[in-house]
Amino acid sequence: MTNSIVSTDLDHIRKMVGDRARAFDGQTIVITGCAGFLGFYLVQYFVAFAKELGVKQVIALDTFLLDKPKWLTDLADEHPDHLKLHAFDISTDDLGSIPGADEAGFVVHGASIASPAFYRKFPVETLDANIWGLRRILDFYRESERLKGLLFFSSSEIYGDPDPAAIPTPETYRGNVSCHGPRACYDESKRFGETMAWVYAHQYDLPITIARPFNNFGPGMRLGDKRLPADFARAVIDGRDLVIHSDGTPTRTFCYVADAVAGYLLCLLHGRYDYFNIGIEKPEIMVREFAEICRREGEAIFGYQGQVQYQASDDPAYLEDNPNRRCPDISKARSVLGYNPTILVDEGVKRYLSYLKEAG
Repeated sequence: MTNSIVSTDLDHIRKMVGDRARAFDGQTIVITGCAGFLGFYLVQYFVAFAKELGVKQVIALDTFLLDKPKWLTDLADEHPDHLKLHAFDISTDDLGSIPGADEAGFVVHGASIASPAFYRKFPVETLDANIWGLRRILDFYRESERLKGLLFFSSSEIYGDPDPAAIPTPETYRGNVSCHGPRACYDESKRFGETMAWVYAHQYDLPITIARPFNNFGPGMRLGDKRLPADFARAVIDGRDLVIHSDGTPTRTFCYVADAVAGYLLCLLHGRYDYFNIGIEKPEIMVREFAEICRREGEAIFGYQGQVQYQASDDPAYLEDNPNRRCPDISKARSVLGYNPTILVDEGVKRYLSYLKEAG
């Protein structure tokens, strides 16, 4: 049975993208990192609306280093004509070995470890996906006459810990990032990936657009992801207290995944070089406030009775180079792409927990 939250979210994405999705008609879509958090709705969008949009096929690639999720294998079994699933390492393997990859009209490069707990565990693999994986994609498609759009997932982490004067943070802010330390493998490889995107766009006229995600959460985020929304959701389900490994004062804006994925599709359809913050600009709340929202919605949905607790992490580097504030200026995406996120954090948490309850 289809999860009702997934169905609602996919319809939300469909409406946000609107008629621009007609550009997918007759196209092959390649998605790297298909098994990841954002791949969850990207793959399902193209498969769910394949006939309506006229999508020829979706080629979904992943190393499955962290997981080979059941939703993905089930979807491939249910839609063998539209979804082609391959175990594939974009940083080392030959795209030419994948049937139909050379015919792609649109490519999404989402292959990267994004959770700090895991990119610290796999720093070389993180570098490889963001640098060598992207390089192999750019080289493979640089002479393509079919390619209409190529999306590279960068990150809001390229801004590091912004100066307070640069919050909300616009795309023009150049960043305050360390090239050393536990987060550098991710932050700096995303920055270098953006440089490669600029070079190839200008040298070979590749239609590459860069998205900089800001704190997305929701269905598709595994409970073992180890980012804050997943940790809190898992604690709610397990009936444990919500543990904050800081004083709870760092602030974030939390963008629900359905809004975010619609933004990424608009980036993909942009079809020329540019870069956009994709997130939501309000409300910017403290981590402790986010925990309270999770506690309250957990009580309403699961009968959760836990409390918010503060406890130092066993990992001495847990907070090293962690930004104090993260809030995007999305005025550029609004004006150029027509991007307009509407799902505020309370509703997003409600949907995420409701999805998890229904999924069992």
